[in-house]
Amino acid sequence: MSQLLESIFLGIVQGLTEFLPISSSAHLRIAGTFLSSAEDPGARFTAITQIGTELAVLIFFRKDIKRIIVAWFSQVLMRRDLPADQKSLARMGWLIIVGSLPIGVLGYIGKDIIANDFRSLWLIASVMIIFGLILGWADSYGKNLRGLEDLNAKHGVLYGIAQSLALIPGVSRSGATIAMGRYLGYTREAALRYSFLLALPAVFGSGLYELKDALSSSSTNVFTLSQTLVATVVAFVIGYAVIAWLLKFVTTKSFRPFIIYRIVLGSCLLILLAAGVINP
Repeated sequence: MSQLLESIFLGIVQGLTEFLPISSSAHLRIAGTFLSSAEDPGARFTAITQIGTELAVLIFFRKDIKRIIVAWFSQVLMRRDLPADQKSLARMGWLIIVGSLPIGVLGYIGKDIIANDFRSLWLIASVMIIFGLILGWADSYGKNLRGLEDLNAKHGVLYGIAQSLALIPGVSRSGATIAMGRYLGYTREAALRYSFLLALPAVFGSGLYELKDALSSSSTNVFTLSQTLVATVVAFVIGYAVIAWLLKFVTTKSFRPFIIYRIVLGSCLLILLAAGVINP
């Protein structure tokens, strides 16, 4: 398979897995092992292709995002006395900012560790299983008591801490934030929607940072910059379709299929690693 086709394949993987609670970064790392080059696509490739999926979020939720931004600016810059629903939107804007700080700070401080030590398949396989069980517990015992209008400062900080765990491939950004949301009593749809919105600053920040470095070297490790951008476009198209499907899915179904998938995939990886079939 040519490198261009491999990059397209990885773009499809990114688009399919970014919003599901199964970790897109882990799937890109695993998929890279089975490509002809048998190389890890790298943290830079992952971060840049995530720009595509987050653009899908930006477009899909454009009306919600616009309302949040308008309410936030009206409160902060124009000092307007807002009605209750507008205050709730402005508060959400603040909570997205606050919730993005932990992953931003930890991601910058630990970028070398994240790009190297955290990409071991032993770690990824173990984390897939452990956080699959955590998500399963939170989803089973979480109460459907709260919607997004109930977000407060304490919950915003806890959501942010949960999102920062996604710096470890295998945790899953959406999986960690959804698990926290379910633990705090938010409905599945509310937890999922907030995970989409909360990811925007962090993903765009890390993606654009890596893109800046890639522009100076014209490559993202295994793939050229042009191949990476093709993968990003593919991830955008697939990701947009997945958002619509997933929002509909969680209104009537639980996250159990994804939990089972995580545990099975993690277990298979551990077996293959122990047997020496794949290189960690």
